[in-house]
Amino acid sequence: MKRIIIGIAGASGVIYGIRLLEVLRAIPEIETHLVMSRTARMNIGIETDFTPAEVGALADQVHKIGDVASSLSSGSFRTEGMILAACSMKTLSGIVHSHADDLLVRAADVVLKEQRRLVLMPRETPLHLGHCKLLYEACQLGAIIAPPMPGFYGRPTSVAALIDHSVGRVLDLFGIDAGVAFRWQGHKAA
Repeated sequence: MKRIIIGIAGASGVIYGIRLLEVLRAIPEIETHLVMSRTARMNIGIETDFTPAEVGALADQVHKIGDVASSLSSGSFRTEGMILAACSMKTLSGIVHSHADDLLVRAADVVLKEQRRLVLMPRETPLHLGHCKLLYEACQLGAIIAPPMPGFYGRPTSVAALIDHSVGRVLDLFGIDAGVAFRWQGHKAA
């Protein structure tokens, strides 16, 4: 059984974390561990038709944001890594500065120190220099920055297709082909 931590921070774009949970739920060999910030819980109601409880039900295990004694706080609890979807600039700053005052940042900190895969999906635009520096520093620490930028070469016809493409590309980073990302086959000239 492979464990993946899904973190949902307070940035707009909580649907990316929700869709990741939906897709991973269909893969029996993946066990998901969910951590949501307080602002993420609020944004779920603002941005989607889900409730935080419904989102939690998509995960195999839900960890409370304030539970820094959770299994996710220890490197001895083996995981494949963590995806922060979406990642707020506040959470990014906490990760970069190892300011682990909640479980979201602590879990990311553990993933980095154990040299596991940490994928951050920042959903902020435009970015100022401080944001860019934080993203750069996160890369230096070993994080992978994967902004949810849609690919249009597959000619998506819905918002759901755009979300799925980003979700599929992030799962590719864990070697998981969930069948939701459009795969480029090259251009066929007419």
